[in-house]
Amino acid sequence: MWLDRLSGHSTPSASPLPAQNRSYSPATRRPNHLAPVVAVRPSYGPRTSSLGLGSHPNVSTTSLNSPRLQNGSSLKQEITLPADITDPLGALESIIGRSLRSEVNERPGANESAALKKPTHLQEDVDFSGLSLQEFVDQPTNGDNQGSRFSGSQPVEEFESEKDRFGDLHQSILACDDVLKSVQTSLTVFQKDLGAVSAEIETLQSRSAAMNTKLENRKVVERLLGPAVEEVSIAPGVVKTLSEGQIDSNWINALGMLDKCSKTVAVQTDAPSTILSVSDIKPLLVDLTNKAIERIRDFFVAQIKALRFPSINAQIIQQQSFIKYKDLYRFLSKHHSQLAEEIGQAYINTMRWYYLSNFTRYRQALERMSVFIVDKLDAIGVDPTSATKASQPPHDPLSLGRRIDILKRSNSTALPSHLTENRQTHYLETPFFHFNLALLDNATAEYSFLTTFFSPNSTLQTHSRQFSAIFGPTFALGQTLTKSLIENSDDCLGILLCVRLNQSFAFELQRRRTPIADGYINGTNMHLWPRFQVAMDTHSESVRRATASISVRGAASTLGLGIGADAASRQTTAPHMLAQRFGQFLQGILTLSQDTGDDEPVSNSLGRLRSEVEAFLTKVGKGFGSSGERKRERFLANNYSLLLTIIGETEGKLAGEVREHFEGLRERAGGT
Repeated sequence: MWLDRLSGHSTPSASPLPAQNRSYSPATRRPNHLAPVVAVRPSYGPRTSSLGLGSHPNVSTTSLNSPRLQNGSSLKQEITLPADITDPLGALESIIGRSLRSEVNERPGANESAALKKPTHLQEDVDFSGLSLQEFVDQPTNGDNQGSRFSGSQPVEEFESEKDRFGDLHQSILACDDVLKSVQTSLTVFQKDLGAVSAEIETLQSRSAAMNTKLENRKVVERLLGPAVEEVSIAPGVVKTLSEGQIDSNWINALGMLDKCSKTVAVQTDAPSTILSVSDIKPLLVDLTNKAIERIRDFFVAQIKALRFPSINAQIIQQQSFIKYKDLYRFLSKHHSQLAEEIGQAYINTMRWYYLSNFTRYRQALERMSVFIVDKLDAIGVDPTSATKASQPPHDPLSLGRRIDILKRSNSTALPSHLTENRQTHYLETPFFHFNLALLDNATAEYSFLTTFFSPNSTLQTHSRQFSAIFGPTFALGQTLTKSLIENSDDCLGILLCVRLNQSFAFELQRRRTPIADGYINGTNMHLWPRFQVAMDTHSESVRRATASISVRGAASTLGLGIGADAASRQTTAPHMLAQRFGQFLQGILTLSQDTGDDEPVSNSLGRLRSEVEAFLTKVGKGFGSSGERKRERFLANNYSLLLTIIGETEGKLAGEVREHFEGLRERAGGT
């Protein structure tokens, strides 16, 4: 039964309740715990309850249990029962539907142990059929039904002993009510706190919305004012770099920022509506610009001083210290033009000294080079066996040979100074070539530097003036060297080789787009061509003197052609030695004149020499006498054939004209 399931061990330690207005019961009276007494709930051990039914084997595990409290809970010390507790017996009477107090008072005394005796059989499942507990108890029962429902008749007095359990249940319910009230209080406080948090969240949301609005407004302002502010502002790092940093690529970038900011401030200053921040920052920019100018001046002065160190390579300093930092000079020219001009003039003076001193030493080294001496004794009309000259290595000054190889050198470099003192003897075109090659290479490099470093502030006229100031003395030194080489020389082939070298230098300067050395090239030509004509006239004069010295009877023995005492027996039609010397010389001149025009003096000078040689051969041929006409014609034809053989493979317009001329002479002489 349901009432049996509520039975169990009462808690003997429960506090006694005050006695109720009840009649005497014969059963042993137990302390009544159902009275509304404020008492502290008895404490229980952990994980136990006063309604525990585990000790009764016949009690269902579905019985009600009191709520468990956590270990160490202080609820029983903090919660006290209120004074206005409803009478538990009255609550039970309201549940059953009838009064229990009269039955308890009218109940005869009985043995408490008999009343509490537990039936032998319990009905597990009771079907109330929709009836209340009182109606179910009052309905008529027979033996079977009674046994099936209650397993025997149990008077109401049996439940008297269960009061303790109901009291304990009541106390548990009260404790639960207190706990629920505490929970309700906590929930109420939590609700209040949650409301406060919600209010704070709403406040934060409103503040966040306001901050977002301010942020958007700030972004709009930043988009509008940001570029303008950046144009007139300089970062502290830039100021520190310009003031204290090492001059390198980062320093150049910082200088560019300063220049850009200075331009903006200048534009804003000249604008009708002046910004106050511009007037505030302008003095700071002026101070920073002056500091940058000071550091640029010190940097370039140090580099110019380095050019005066002995054995220094100026081109390395130009590339690594000047060209690399050319933006510094442009900044200096823009903000302090006078100082830039002074630094430029200091550089010009230093480089003029640098080139002049170095090329002076190089000229002195070339002058120590051993050079063949070619003078009047080496002329065509002079017998080499009769001439006495200073001892020098054997050579043929009238043969071109491999001397033309100097014109075929490609990507050649100037001879170093320490190699000029070797014991090998050279012709005059060798020192001329090496000096002018080194001179023009340095001139090209210097002009390229001037146009790169000093532009775009300088014009072409300014660059030419600067270049002339630097290389003027050095060019004069080169022309002095050329004059000293050819002044006392009658080496026509060497002088003509110098002319061709000078022309090749002019073509190379045009290819390099360096027009500033044209004056030097033209000045050198003005020294070479007159001397070439003088040397050609020397050869013509020597042939003329040889012709004048010939007598008709001794013509056959001229220049050692006669080998016997009798002149008539020594006559021969073999080519004359002078014709052979002239042929070698003519072949060299024509080879060096393959690509020349008609405006050169080579053709006229060669024509005069050729006429003298023809006159000489004609006079020698007359030595055969009137009876030797046939031999005279054969002699002339043999000499002209020799000349044609020597120049036969020579190309060029002038060579063709000379061959055609000698072929005509040979035909008139009767040759084939």
